[in-house]
Formats: sequence, C-alpha cells, structure tokens
Amino acid sequence: MANVSHSRGDMSTHPDVSEMRTRYDRMLGGRDVALVDGPVFLVGLYCAVSPWILHYTASQPALMTHNLIVGIAIGLLALGFTAAPARMYGLSWAMCALGVWMIVAPWVVGDSPDAGVIVNNIIIGALTLILGLLCAGTATKSVPKA
Repeated sequence: MANVSHSRGDMSTHPDVSEMRTRYDRMLGGRDVALVDGPVFLVGLYCAVSPWILHYTASQPALMTHNLIVGIAIGLLALGFTAAPARMYGLSWAMCALGVWMIVAPWVVGDSPDAGVIVNNIIIGALTLILGLLCAGTATKSVPKA
C-alpha cells in the first residue's frame, strides 16, 4: 500500500513555490490593517443603533437620524476596506472627517443634548478618528516609493 500521509517538509523545494508566493502577495494586496476593518464596522454599527440603545430617539430626533446615516456610512467604509482595500484606503481621511464630525454633531445637529448623548458621540467620534488615522497611516506607509 502506498504511503499517502503528508509529511511536513520544506516548501522551498516545491516546484511552484515562486508562483504560490506571488499569488499570496497579490491576494493580500499589501493589507497591513486587516484587523482594523472589523472594529471600524462595529463602530459604524454601534453608531447607527446608539439612539435606540441610549433611548434618545424621542428627545433628539434629528440626532437619531444623523447617527443612523453616519453609522451606515462608517459601516459601508469598513465593508469597502474589506472588499477593495487598494482602492478604499484612500478614503481613510474621510473616516477621520466623520470622526471629527461625530464629536461636534451633538451641538450642531442636536437640540440641547444631555451629557449621555454628548459622551456617546464623543466616544464614537474619537474611535472613528483613531481607526481612520490607523488606516490612513498604513495606507501612506504601504504606498510604493518612486
């Protein structure tokens, strides 16, 4: 009977090793911040549902709609970062702008917001800004130098 068990040998002797490395590099696409995509999506999801979690849908209807729309936008950016990272990481600066906007939105969009609404939006905005800066920093670092 033939020995069909797989031994853990050295892959460097495999005849297709260079092609496999090239294919692996192409599939990865220079993604250094793959672990950031999930947290960005979760921040967007929380931003979208936070008016219902903190129960300010009746007291701040404009801010409720605002957080829903901005949360969906952040979530869509995260999905874009996952689906087409080479094209989308240039929009990391847009995510930074959304983070700054989330910080100031309670006073611009809201109508005399209470402390819970303000703290909620400041935390969401700060997380969005930090994650956007991480994505933007990695995107600028991974750009090949001429």
